[in-house]
Amino acid sequence: MPDTEILDRQGTCRGLPTPRPGFQRLEATPELLDKLREASQRLETASPEEIIAWGIEHYAPYLTMATAFGPEGCVILSMLAKIAPETYIFNLDTGYQFQETLDLRDRIAAKYGIEVDLLQPELSVPEYETLHGGPLYRINPNQCCFDRKLQVLERASKVMHAWMSGIRRDQSADRARAAIVGWDKKFGLVKISPLANSTKQDVWKRITEEGIPYNPLHDQGYPSIGCWPCTRAVESGETDERAGRWSGMQKTECGLHTISEQDGSGI
Repeated sequence: MPDTEILDRQGTCRGLPTPRPGFQRLEATPELLDKLREASQRLETASPEEIIAWGIEHYAPYLTMATAFGPEGCVILSMLAKIAPETYIFNLDTGYQFQETLDLRDRIAAKYGIEVDLLQPELSVPEYETLHGGPLYRINPNQCCFDRKLQVLERASKVMHAWMSGIRRDQSADRARAAIVGWDKKFGLVKISPLANSTKQDVWKRITEEGIPYNPLHDQGYPSIGCWPCTRAVESGETDERAGRWSGMQKTECGLHTISEQDGSGI
């Protein structure tokens, strides 16, 4: 699979793991879907560590994690450092990330010995903006997210069976119905959300008590951090922690975690 080798920002040749001979992608058979529903119900009362351990037991080495280095992702990284530090973890590096986010990646590596891979789109930011006559995020943020995030995850999904996310049900109405374990139809993967039942308070309690590194922008009014052009600080009186994402664009999700009853995306 030639497009799995990607140069990270430091110029080190990395890329997605190479599947073992005989690797086949999972299919959403009735038997698998029943198994996932049963597991999700059973894990409703499990701890995040127990949910992660279940994922490792059933899907390693083809279990991965995508992280944007939010508080939830940093907490899961701290758990993986103890449970399964060999897990392949990547960041969807759009080229528009805050420097604070990239610096946090280095702090995570220094503390836990886990180097999160930076998976990048085929086109650099200058190439992409030249192709579209300027920054596409200004006029079509949905397409920008699709090209620079979703397509990259689609590439990663081809060599994996399952992926973990840091979404919480209390983050937004769109995420309130997220399963602990389910089938992600959009990417053809089992999706595991160890913190789905956790609250914002739960996450920050762990960060404070365990000294988990986090993005300093959270201390500057940014509860949710994505690409710098489409992220602003939350204003006084705004209670939705994702209010600063794609402000004024009638958009609150990039599409990775959108839940649709019609097609099952994100479940």
